[in-house]
Amino acid sequence: MILQMRTEGIHHITAIVGNPQENVDFYAGILGLRMVKKTVNFDDPGTYHLYFGNEEGSPGTIMTFFPWPNAYKGQAGSGQVGITSFSVPVGSMPFWEDRLEKFHVNSEHITRFGEDYLVFEDPHGLQLELVEREDGQTSRWSYGGVPAEFAIKGFGGAVLLSGNPKATEDVLSQVLGLTKIGEDGEFARFKARGNLGNIIDVKLTSLSPGSIGVGTVHHIAWRAEDFEDHEKWREYVQQAGYGVTPIRDRQYFNAIYFRERGGILFEIATDPPGFTRDETADKMGSSLLLPPWLEPRRQEIQSRLLPAEARVLKEDTL
Repeated sequence: MILQMRTEGIHHITAIVGNPQENVDFYAGILGLRMVKKTVNFDDPGTYHLYFGNEEGSPGTIMTFFPWPNAYKGQAGSGQVGITSFSVPVGSMPFWEDRLEKFHVNSEHITRFGEDYLVFEDPHGLQLELVEREDGQTSRWSYGGVPAEFAIKGFGGAVLLSGNPKATEDVLSQVLGLTKIGEDGEFARFKARGNLGNIIDVKLTSLSPGSIGVGTVHHIAWRAEDFEDHEKWREYVQQAGYGVTPIRDRQYFNAIYFRERGGILFEIATDPPGFTRDETADKMGSSLLLPPWLEPRRQEIQSRLLPAEARVLKEDTL
């Protein structure tokens, strides 16, 4: 096998949610993330693919969604990302407690590996948490009632629910190049070399298998530096004994996919070309963008999509 490769950490996490405007109102309106891209699921163009992140949509900050209005609810369980963690500046937790309370979002504090987490759900049941971290550049994006000084930096990491925790630990360390840094009760902790999306906790007990639907994570994507590095990753994953897809053009990054032996769908995505490929930085997320091969179907596609716009919520205008 070629020399051990190491990812910087999480590139993005993609989840399934319900009504698209409810999704935008929560992640942009309440959490203050920037909607950096409004496009469609290239494999199912009748469904939005909405991207949220920092001011640039930098890798390590990107949460993406497939909104399925009126779809069945999923069940979190083994073979899934159980919790998505966001990193906020040190000292900002009181702001976030007050903000979630203002919008009637129930939250509670838990401790894991000596860190205090504020845990809550989005409107469609997705499990989220905030953690204060020194690592990672402070966001320059402010929106609604969220000033830049308290804004989410990007991912803190994720909690993985595996059908085979030992196999998931192995793929994190032996394939993705994360370092195991400890155990705390029912969790093992791994760290990637980046400064965002770099802390991954694996639950050491296996749960009942999860089911994909509204309120669950579809996949977690890891970072590849560039297109050349991405091709090396594909060869590397294949040599490690995993079935991996061909490289797919996702317009804003290239992607490969494989399912690790604990059942979680992993993607490896390139950092470039990014979200200014088809619109300027100041206009990102303001209109529906389609890849060239879907542009001839724009009218048909738009007619099937519900409205979804980033907007400042009334609670922040009073």
